[in-house]
Amino acid sequence: MAETMVAGVRQVQGPAWDLSDEYPSPQSPEVAAELDALSALLDTFAEHNEVIVAQIDVLPDLTPDTAESVLSGAAALYGASEEASRLLGNVLVYANCLLSVDANDEQAHALQGRLQGYQKRYAELAEPLSQFVELASDAVIERYLENPQVADCAFQVRHARKRRHEHLSLNEENLISGLSQDGVHAWGRLYSQLSSTLSCEVLVGNEPQNMGIAEANGLLQKPEEHVRRAAWQGINDAWETQEESCAAAINAIAGWRLELNRKRSKQQDVHFLDAPVHMNRIGRATLDALLEACEEKAPLARRAALAMARATGRERLGPWDMRAPAPVLSGTAEVIEFEDAVQLIAGAYAEVDPAMGEFVNMMVERRWIEGTVSSNKRPGAYCTGFAKSRNPRVYMTYTGSSSDVITLAHELGHAFHSWVMRDLSDSQRSYGMSLAETASTFGETTVRDALFNRAADAAGQFDILWEEVSALPSFMLNIPARYSFEKAFYEQRAERPLRPVELKKLMSDAWMQWYADSISEPDPMFWASKLHFYISGLSFYNFPYLFGYLFSMGVYLRREAMGVDFYPRYVALLRDTGRMTAEQLAETHLDVRLDDAQFWRTTIEALEPRVARFEALVDELVA
Repeated sequence: MAETMVAGVRQVQGPAWDLSDEYPSPQSPEVAAELDALSALLDTFAEHNEVIVAQIDVLPDLTPDTAESVLSGAAALYGASEEASRLLGNVLVYANCLLSVDANDEQAHALQGRLQGYQKRYAELAEPLSQFVELASDAVIERYLENPQVADCAFQVRHARKRRHEHLSLNEENLISGLSQDGVHAWGRLYSQLSSTLSCEVLVGNEPQNMGIAEANGLLQKPEEHVRRAAWQGINDAWETQEESCAAAINAIAGWRLELNRKRSKQQDVHFLDAPVHMNRIGRATLDALLEACEEKAPLARRAALAMARATGRERLGPWDMRAPAPVLSGTAEVIEFEDAVQLIAGAYAEVDPAMGEFVNMMVERRWIEGTVSSNKRPGAYCTGFAKSRNPRVYMTYTGSSSDVITLAHELGHAFHSWVMRDLSDSQRSYGMSLAETASTFGETTVRDALFNRAADAAGQFDILWEEVSALPSFMLNIPARYSFEKAFYEQRAERPLRPVELKKLMSDAWMQWYADSISEPDPMFWASKLHFYISGLSFYNFPYLFGYLFSMGVYLRREAMGVDFYPRYVALLRDTGRMTAEQLAETHLDVRLDDAQFWRTTIEALEPRVARFEALVDELVA
């Protein structure tokens, strides 16, 4: 792969992905044909809706015998909804992929703008079916699910009905859906555009260099501490120039949700955690048990952070060190070419089962991975997939650090999860975010363990353990800090909007609550620089990472005990993630209770020997 010099540091990059097997271009006849087909399908959708809308007011009173026309219409709607979702989702993913690589792609922006109208219409047309699912009696719903056309959505329907008390009238739901595109979602789009076009100055030596935020974020993974610190300072300085805009956006997004919760609280109070917990298919008791165990075991993660600081010759880490690679004890830091990273990951995956290694190689051969470096790219990494072909894509900015290798392993874990479910119906392939992190974190752990076992000496083991041990502060301190900030923010936002200075204090307090004396200072601008707080479609995009990390570790710890039975059981667990709650999944495949803090406590305790081993290596290698 090509390499460049950034801030005086050699930098490699990954390949560009290929999207042409989906569509040739945003203005291609193929895209136009998809949208024409979608328009026709939505017209059919509207016709089927008439049957349900005509009886919407009497839905709760209908019996299986008096609901025949509604049942027939609902089944037809379900089929049309699945097909429309595939068409719309496919083009949406395509537009988002293009804009991730080039935020200035005008054709992709135009396509995304067109799709907003389709999204709005689809959401409105889908509402009567949602009303039917949530308002009809249990007897009518059970009759509905007996229809082979809709049987696959049984779990989804029953889970959705747990929040039926929140439902408003059809007119109100349509109004909310219509206003949201230029309301809450507009604020999310504003932040996304801001983050992709904002530039910052990074001081390198005495010379400021101007670069995009995504490029500067890449420097946070560089081995030189002065480069990371300068990048962090430059990023925060840039976000401080936009703090009023960010405060307006985060207040508007949270305010929209809180007001909507108030409107939905007619039958019983709706809490701001109800939606994210339900979306993640876990209970509040499970979330409480998870956080209880993490708070109790936080000293272990702080030990890891302090050991990492000692390894760099410092007393404590700074917030610019959160993604730092292992310090090189002699010579220069290894820069890992993309091809070498793929070989490492494929080999580690293959140790679980050859099919997993073959999957990694297939992703590369088909050019389904984006890893180039560009100032126009959006920051971050993700895995997505095309709804029609069921083909996944992995997006990141690959710069050759060991952290990049782990990120690639993480996103390929997501892709593998999607791949093993590709033959299931759409409704059975949709899983909660907490379970979405299971395969990705499993992929990380697999790569780390394989690399540790192959290390030739203590220095090599140190490099691998650094990556593993650094996960503890990331998941057990950083993620809970995000959660604590967001929870405190929502509690205060219920009274009034917060000013930037207040948001900075809330964030600093959350960092110090969890990191305590294991960090030199908090990151007061993290509320502005972290994309996850501005995702308009969901909130609390933090605890799912912690859940996924520890749940995945709980799965991984059973790998050796299960032996040859592990891989088929692991795949079975992944395939059931769209058909069970997290609690049901754990009881079915692992025979454990997630609402008991002991499961989480035991999993965390199993990580202590790894931290102790790392501490011993630091003492041995760092004088």
